[in-house]
Amino acid sequence: MTVPVGGSPLLSDEQVRRAQSRTRAVLIAGQVLAGIGMGSTLSAGALLVTQVSGSPAWSGMAATMTTVGAALASVPLARLARRAGRAPALATGAVTAALGAVVGILAAVLVSLPLLLLALALIGVGTAVNLQSRFAATDLSEPRHRGRDLALVVWATTVGAIAGPNLIAPADAVGIAVGLPELSGPFLFTLAAQAIASVLYLVALRPDPLKMAERLRLERPVSAVVESVADANGVRTGLIALALSHATMVAVMSMTPVHLVAHGATLVVVGVTISLHVAGMYALAPLFGILSDRLGRGRTIAIGQAMLLASLLTTALGAESQAAVVVGLVLLGLGWSAATVSASALISESAPADRRTVIQGRSDLLMSATGAVGGALAGPVLALVGYAGLALSALLLVVVVLVALTWRAVRRTPAARN
Repeated sequence: MTVPVGGSPLLSDEQVRRAQSRTRAVLIAGQVLAGIGMGSTLSAGALLVTQVSGSPAWSGMAATMTTVGAALASVPLARLARRAGRAPALATGAVTAALGAVVGILAAVLVSLPLLLLALALIGVGTAVNLQSRFAATDLSEPRHRGRDLALVVWATTVGAIAGPNLIAPADAVGIAVGLPELSGPFLFTLAAQAIASVLYLVALRPDPLKMAERLRLERPVSAVVESVADANGVRTGLIALALSHATMVAVMSMTPVHLVAHGATLVVVGVTISLHVAGMYALAPLFGILSDRLGRGRTIAIGQAMLLASLLTTALGAESQAAVVVGLVLLGLGWSAATVSASALISESAPADRRTVIQGRSDLLMSATGAVGGALAGPVLALVGYAGLALSALLLVVVVLVALTWRAVRRTPAARN
């Protein structure tokens, strides 16, 4: 049974398909822009924090502050999305990240560590935008394509994120050419990319996918687009996998530039290494999305954990080899991708429709918070037991996720078969 909403004509299937296609295109463009800015800033940020603070023990604070910023923004952006729609929420986050880039440049000029940490937190709000974008891609998805649609938006970050770390050196050169301090140039790229993305969301993300999904729930109480089965166990398992896989990735990845530079690597080598890692994170996301739809969310999360395990063992045993570190970082990215795509899809389809946006925001908060803790602990752990010890310590997080998956498999209901 369908009902008109506010006297407006009922939405047709063709209108929904066109809206989903437009939404996906806009989100993909926004992810490309965000990747260009964030990819270079995160890598340069760890080095700049080390330079400004004078101690590598502070280097992990770059990843920590960006994830803290993402964590603090996750729930407010989700609430804004629920109240006003996806476009205003995404645009607000992008503008905040652009402001963070301005503060970052000022911090480099003043050689101020507190100001630099504030800047990284503001830039981290851009990460919250990226996280919310993947959920926005599922607002109008059919259940059988939810993993694929989510993964396509995750994949879109590949272009910018791979280019981003390789832009550290040229961006630094541009910054120096215009009179900025060393390593502050990447903030210019973040400023431009996030400013453009904010305009894109406000102008092009129409009709708003979340508002249309809400309208569909009223028009089609049993819509194939919005139908899902509430599964509290699925939500819990998805949250655990999402949060701990992200913490594992952040802890190891954020310390890799510091480890490589300490062992004589150039900025170019660091950029290539991080680029390959980021390629692992995003380039095969559509494949993991399809696997998630066909094999099930739980099995694909398990595949991700197997790759994370291989990554940690490779980096631990080959910490003194640049080639081994590169291989380990690629596996780290692939494992994160498989776990993130499938866990995000599991959360979206397991949450009840009337609380889905709130639960998505909380999942982003938890994901960012655990990443912040991982980044904060990574620096001291690196200083205490070295890069190999850091990788071995992260094995515990993988074990916890595998235990959670096993528990869900034992207790899942007939309604929760993914």
